[in-house]
Amino acid sequence: MPEFEKRGIKVLALSCDEAERHRAWIEDIESFSEAKANITYPIVADPEREVAVKYGMLDPDEKDKAGMPVTARAVFVIGPDKRLKLSILYPATTGRNFSEILRVIDSLLLTANYSVATPVDWKHGEDCMVLPSIPNHTANELFPKGFRTVPLPSGKEYIRLTPQPDIP
Repeated sequence: MPEFEKRGIKVLALSCDEAERHRAWIEDIESFSEAKANITYPIVADPEREVAVKYGMLDPDEKDKAGMPVTARAVFVIGPDKRLKLSILYPATTGRNFSEILRVIDSLLLTANYSVATPVDWKHGEDCMVLPSIPNHTANELFPKGFRTVPLPSGKEYIRLTPQPDIP
């Protein structure tokens, strides 16, 4: 998963299947994928669903042949500080959106290093918002590319946009 590796992100998967079934699944997915996926990340076998239960990853609406709940499509992003930064739980019937996951990871990398927030639908390279808690005189020092204040009907000046700083 080169886009994750490029960002220094380690990927780990959890499945309620046995390890042998993972190998067959990998072969199927690599054959099916238009991009010719190369699955090299570890997949943890959790056939007793112990980990899935602890992390709330079971989809009560979807069951396997034995009537056991299957795992939902869960995504957890854990930061370098070992704290949860993001959790998304998709139903078992819905695939994950890797573009959105990468967009959020880019935002997390950016906001961890700069006093900015990313607005709705932000994408890498677009303007960011200067945190409202940063006074203008400090923002002038922090953002050498400058910032602009968006005029609002309320007259408040809390939406200040700046070009995206470089993500380390």
